[in-house]
Amino acid sequence: MATLSTARLGSANTYDNAIRIVTARQAALSELQENLTSGKRVVRASDDPTSAAIAERALTRISRIATDQRALESQRTSIATTESTLGDVTDALQRFRELVVSAGNGVHSAAERRTIAQEMQGLRDQVFALANTKDQNGLPLFNALGSALTPFVGPQATAPDYSFNGLPGQSAASAVTIPFTLDGDNAFMHQPARDQAFNAIVTNTVDGLISTDRTLTTDNVVMTNQATVSATAAAAQAVAPPNNVPYPKYTVAFTAVDTTTVPGTTTATYTTTEVPPVSGVIAAVTVSYPTNTSITVATLPGLSFNITGTPKVNDTITIDSSASVFSVLDDAIRDIGEAGNNNASAQAVSQALHNIDIGLARVSNVRGQAGELLNRADRISGNQEKRSIQMEENRSRAEDLDMIKGISDFSNQQTGYSAALQTYAQIQKLSLFNFIS
Repeated sequence: MATLSTARLGSANTYDNAIRIVTARQAALSELQENLTSGKRVVRASDDPTSAAIAERALTRISRIATDQRALESQRTSIATTESTLGDVTDALQRFRELVVSAGNGVHSAAERRTIAQEMQGLRDQVFALANTKDQNGLPLFNALGSALTPFVGPQATAPDYSFNGLPGQSAASAVTIPFTLDGDNAFMHQPARDQAFNAIVTNTVDGLISTDRTLTTDNVVMTNQATVSATAAAAQAVAPPNNVPYPKYTVAFTAVDTTTVPGTTTATYTTTEVPPVSGVIAAVTVSYPTNTSITVATLPGLSFNITGTPKVNDTITIDSSASVFSVLDDAIRDIGEAGNNNASAQAVSQALHNIDIGLARVSNVRGQAGELLNRADRISGNQEKRSIQMEENRSRAEDLDMIKGISDFSNQQTGYSAALQTYAQIQKLSLFNFIS
């Protein structure tokens, strides 16, 4: 009997084991409760080092994608603003073109053409201001590869009359970004060999008066036998000058005109001057052609143009390249505003329309590039969102808790903890002091 009584008595070891089991059950229950509360299986790196590392890498990539998306949105906003600005430029140029066509109407007087030229001046100022527009960060929209805060400068007293104060070229897009700006040089500046935008003016070297459609003599205006430079003056066979110097200005001066020696035949002698003289001395030319037909002037290096009508001695034809869209607009405003008659107006209008269409094509091309960049931004954004979802799935698989399994484990652990507490309560009663009492 004594042995059986001793077996029922609790011992220090049994008591300690009961305390350890209760503590372990409580700690496990607390850990499961923390997992359920956070919704994560891996709360600390020590819970599962491998899964924690996978989840951390996924979170880093998600954060990087979010940063790239914020930068892309800023870039998209700038390009969208640029595309909208080019749309405004196109509208202004179209309106300018309409006014040029209107100025060619034969019912307009010289005063009315000057009024039209004033409205054209306002549109020219608008186009120039739009070209120097800045984004929300104060940077030029047409910054190219880098430029001053005001990329386009002009008009200037020296050639070229307008210049792009920056580094031409288009920034490249990457897998996750697009450029902030577009190449303003490509949009607004002209290259003679590429664009072939030239302006021609006829003057008489004796009285110095400008006439874009008639020959002037020393006794002032002669309204017959006009010498007209074709609207596409110098538009053929343009070549760029060497050493990147400004494209030369050419002056063709008629020194002799004979219409009587051979009936029905005109013999004309003209000299050509090039400024700056990049091609050397150009020899004088004498040409014979049927009277009242066109004469082709092809002595200019890389250029040729036609003259219709009968020139007069001392007539001088100046051919100058248009350095930019702004140059074209300035030339049109001057030539139309100073046109003394309908023939002069027709010459100025024909020439202006040809060059404005060239400028519109340049602006349209760059606007198309802006549209493609916006489409690319949409594709990048879509791809980044897919990547972000994939990374989130990877993170979730690595560290998130299966809630059904978690609740089940918590319920089982809670039951075990309750059983441990009840067992501990029973063990406490096995104390020798309780037995004695």
